[in-house]
Amino acid sequence: MQGDTISAIATAQGEGGIGIIRVSGDKAVEVAAKMFRPASGKALTEYESHRAIYGRIVDAEGRTVDEAMVLLMKAPHSYTKEDVVELQCHGGVMPLRKALALTYDYGARPAEGGEFTKRAFLNGRLDLSQAQAVMDIITAKTDRSLKMAAGHLTGQFSEQIKKWRQDILGQIAHLEAAIDFPEDEVDDVVTENVSEKVVEIRNYIQKLIKTAGTGRILREGLMTAIVGKPNVGKSSLLNALLQEERAIVTDIPGTTRDSIEEYANVGGVPLRIIDTAGIRATEDVVEKIGVEKSRQMISQAALVLALFDGSRALDHEDEEILSLLNGQEAIVLLNKSDLKAVVTAADLSAKAQLPVIEISTKDYSGMEQLTEAIKAKVYGGEVMADEGSFVSDERQANLLRTADRHLAAALTTIEAGLGLDFISIDLRSAWETLGEITGDTVGEDIIDEIFSKFCIGK
Repeated sequence: MQGDTISAIATAQGEGGIGIIRVSGDKAVEVAAKMFRPASGKALTEYESHRAIYGRIVDAEGRTVDEAMVLLMKAPHSYTKEDVVELQCHGGVMPLRKALALTYDYGARPAEGGEFTKRAFLNGRLDLSQAQAVMDIITAKTDRSLKMAAGHLTGQFSEQIKKWRQDILGQIAHLEAAIDFPEDEVDDVVTENVSEKVVEIRNYIQKLIKTAGTGRILREGLMTAIVGKPNVGKSSLLNALLQEERAIVTDIPGTTRDSIEEYANVGGVPLRIIDTAGIRATEDVVEKIGVEKSRQMISQAALVLALFDGSRALDHEDEEILSLLNGQEAIVLLNKSDLKAVVTAADLSAKAQLPVIEISTKDYSGMEQLTEAIKAKVYGGEVMADEGSFVSDERQANLLRTADRHLAAALTTIEAGLGLDFISIDLRSAWETLGEITGDTVGEDIIDEIFSKFCIGK
């Protein structure tokens, strides 16, 4: 329990049907009771936990601020494991602000970003991996990113980490027992057993590390640039991927002069798509800036969708785009397959030295193949159904790599024939590092940094 009582608006700003104010702490019920009048005439403090109570929010003079419902959740059966009261008001800006100000008048203080979830972590309701998943659920952009976040929230990811920590701790116990009773002379047996277990854990960790790239993409989105010369269908491709008319499409070259950025759900993969200006020589000052940004975007993007017009012969502008693809992760697309072909997929593939997918942004043919190609890029050719156990951010990935290095050091120590206490030191370092993922051994500064990224009210 943190001692003081905090409050914040827990719903998005703006007008809506319902707006929620969340209050948590040892005086949460007392604070809410001073500003809420149940329609039953009873005091709020007389109600048992986990009740929904209808009434009015009133100011210090007893004037009605809003009609509301109160959800009463007493410790430890609440999100923070403290007393929690949620005031469900009408979702206007003014009633919420006035009701929130009343909570401050009666003893609550403004909650910091992520402080409710931080309290849930500090009070033992969530581990650190589960707490981080709360924001991932809020920001999930596709079914697969939601599945990964939900898997972390329910403990699917952290349970693996906890099991490995328990296994490592078991090996440390064997080593320390052998150190305490040297007369048993079982060093070789102990080290052989430890070595087998460490190899087994390392195999699991390394397999998990391989999911880090995919997990980061599912969490943050894959930065994807659509490039090509003018009028090859870049904006039409963006609209097809978004399944809405987002970009202006005309026959006039240079319609897109600046980059357009949108998120699209492509086969469950969140793409952060940037539709760039057509790459060509131009004297137009504004378009020239857009073309230069397009060239830069090719080198910055994690994935490039390079679009070519199959109804027109390749020219020097196409050749320039092909040269820019060198060393980039790219999918080459031959558009306008609904028209008579002047350039074939085989011709373009020979020049690009990459496979080519034929598509039509007019009748959407080839879009399923493009979706599968994107999924193959993200999942490394193996679509894994168990996203809930993926590594979701770089911090987790780095800690797993560090733990793996400590385990590798333990194997080296065993092979070198050094003392059991040296092996124990390496294993304990791995155990502590894995504990930073779940929050069991993490420092306060790291905790503060993680929760500072949360929104207020969560």
